[in-house]
Amino acid sequence: MATPPAEWQLPRLRIDRDGDWYDDRVQITHGGLLANLRGNLQRDGDGYFIQTRVRIPVEVEDVPWVITRVEFRDGALRAQVNDGSEETLDPATIRFGPGAIPYAAVKDGLFEARLDRAAAFQLLALADYDEATERGTLRVGGREHPLTPVPGAG
Repeated sequence: MATPPAEWQLPRLRIDRDGDWYDDRVQITHGGLLANLRGNLQRDGDGYFIQTRVRIPVEVEDVPWVITRVEFRDGALRAQVNDGSEETLDPATIRFGPGAIPYAAVKDGLFEARLDRAAAFQLLALADYDEATERGTLRVGGREHPLTPVPGAG
């Protein structure tokens, strides 16, 4: 791997809790640049990064993706992701983190996404809730998926 010139510094890339990208303290808003960064984001045991001629670390506050909409369509859960893509959401990947915030796998299971408030309400509206047991169940494709947050989950 090439070594950058001594005067060159790696950019300080980070993704905030809402899935917005920053170079140091400046938000990246250019659509083409965002698409390139999102499309080249990788993760390994050392964390998130973009690989060019050098490895550029990416700080991620929570998770790199945010699900902004969930609906049941054509027999499947469909999720709108903050990069504008739409994916089939596997209900088996849904988990609840601290504060009962739901997360699910996206991008062919390579990444995790947090459901924003609207998407979380949309998901929970699709579930059956049993007041007696305080358990929610999502029924998709003939299977039942529990949606009850576990105390202290995360």
